[in-house]
Amino acid sequence: MSNPPVIVVTGASSGIGRATALHAARDGAHLVLAARGRASLDEVAAECDRLGAASTVVQPTDVGDDDAVARLVARTLEQHRSIDAVVNAAGVVAYGRVEDVPVEVFDGVLRTNLLGSANVARHVVPVLRRQGEGHLVLVGSVIGHIGVPSMTPYAVSKWAVRALARHLDLENRDLPGVHVDYVAPGGVDTPIYTQAANYAGFVGRPPPPVASPERVAGQVLRRLRHPWLPPQLAVTNDVLRLGYTALPWVYVRLIGRAFPIGATDLDRPVEPGPGNVLESRQAGNALRGDPGGALAGIVRNVRRTLQGVTPE
Repeated sequence: MSNPPVIVVTGASSGIGRATALHAARDGAHLVLAARGRASLDEVAAECDRLGAASTVVQPTDVGDDDAVARLVARTLEQHRSIDAVVNAAGVVAYGRVEDVPVEVFDGVLRTNLLGSANVARHVVPVLRRQGEGHLVLVGSVIGHIGVPSMTPYAVSKWAVRALARHLDLENRDLPGVHVDYVAPGGVDTPIYTQAANYAGFVGRPPPPVASPERVAGQVLRRLRHPWLPPQLAVTNDVLRLGYTALPWVYVRLIGRAFPIGATDLDRPVEPGPGNVLESRQAGNALRGDPGGALAGIVRNVRRTLQGVTPE
């Protein structure tokens, strides 16, 4: 990569995307930051400048809008003439049974997570191929390898992102310098759970073990130097994948009981609503989500379950 590299980060206003931008800023990269809301991006850009970014450009972008992604890539090339890496971290979540999630919300999750990834690839890959080098990193999830109740739109989108990354990798094997990388975090402490659309009755939380967004950002950026590293970012991801594929009858029996205890907060009921799926909620954007201690949360959930409290 060039020195300093030009790195584009989508979803840069919150969570993993924000942590990736800040980490790259500390390394002195040229940054192009994209997300739906300008105010949050401006806040992140100012922090990146303080941390030592070589330069910072803000480009409000809805990755689900192909024309907006085209403008993002065009502005990056106008500013820097080349792109070393794009980290597509934009993502949204919806909780609830399939029949309870409104069609526009279900489609909205697919629009951002899957179609957004495809839009980014559509405009970034030709640039990397012309250059003969560069990285596109698609951020997936362990949920793109397994099944969980009450997160079907998100799970479907992340399974599809994994398939997209695999096919992009196959299509670009003819150029050894062009890398399409896929990474799958496990539970991460970000605001995506409280920002989510929710029709399940209770706020979601990251399942343990919970990684910090800073740790995940470091793992993501490490793959720009070492693209051969495995895509799973947590050892427990492999345990879950093994259980899902090798012991499906055991997995299915356990996950229905374990998910409400480990991945929701039964002390925090929530009114049904679309969260940030259909439009940005910048007030909720942050580096971390502050879900509280995972073990303490599980203990509380067990107590609430014994009292008869369960998600709808």
